[in-house]
Amino acid sequence: MDDFRSDDWALMNRQRADYLKEEQPRQVLDMLKASRDASTFGYAINNYEHCLQTATLLHEDGYDEEDVVTGLLHDIGFIVCPDNHGRFAADLLRTHISEKNVWMLEHHEIFQRVHLHGFYEQDDPNFINERQRWRGHKWYEWTVEFVERYDIVAIDPDKENLPLEFFEPMVERVFVRTEEVG
Repeated sequence: MDDFRSDDWALMNRQRADYLKEEQPRQVLDMLKASRDASTFGYAINNYEHCLQTATLLHEDGYDEEDVVTGLLHDIGFIVCPDNHGRFAADLLRTHISEKNVWMLEHHEIFQRVHLHGFYEQDDPNFINERQRWRGHKWYEWTVEFVERYDIVAIDPDKENLPLEFFEPMVERVFVRTEEVG
């Protein structure tokens, strides 16, 4: 790399852009597919099915492709980065989705806490209700809606999910988008 000069880096960056356009959505989908046959640790469905179910519910309710893909990938890091999986997904999608969905991904873990009765030590209301400090934020209501209507309910083994193949073209289109997303 010490021998590279500006022309070399310019060529490399053009090649990288072409590579990422094709490979990034494919590799992200491969990450999700890797959990297809994973066991669950107590939920009625595994994380792969949970992600599909979240995206299916959003699609059925008429949300746009960005919201559906955000739902599909919202917990992609849950197994490999459980304590910070929302930030993981936000960073993965940041340059391809709106500020609304980046913020929701970064905060959805906090917003879930009001629903996790008995999970936190002594149900500490200061910890559980940490989301209240965000009340009034422009993406607060979207995050509440996402968690309550599409995340915490997406654990139904009797719900028929759309297959991942249905969402693949959406993922490809969302990943083509870059920082002009607002």
